[in-house]
Amino acid sequence: MQNDAPKTLGLKPAENCASMAELRVAIDALDARLVALLAVRQAYIERAAQLKTGRDQVRDPERIEDVVAKVIAEGKKAGLSSQIAEPVWRTLIEASIRHEFEAFDKR
Repeated sequence: MQNDAPKTLGLKPAENCASMAELRVAIDALDARLVALLAVRQAYIERAAQLKTGRDQVRDPERIEDVVAKVIAEGKKAGLSSQIAEPVWRTLIEASIRHEFEAFDKR
């Protein structure tokens, strides 16, 4: 599937990179954007900890499976392997839950 993200992000498509140096520059730029987006996601997690009325609401197994299913579907559309998407998001979700528990307990 065609993914227009490199062009949208102002990056050279991977197939047009002629050297490891070019690939690494693009990967570093993507990593910086991912970090910025993850920081925004973290702020939403922290807000969720403020809005939830009980600690038992922090882990929601149905929501976890819904998020993973949506990520896999979006990944498929974008050309991302589910073998990358699913474990990355499950790890992200677990780290987010741990962070949310910490935020919940600090309030």
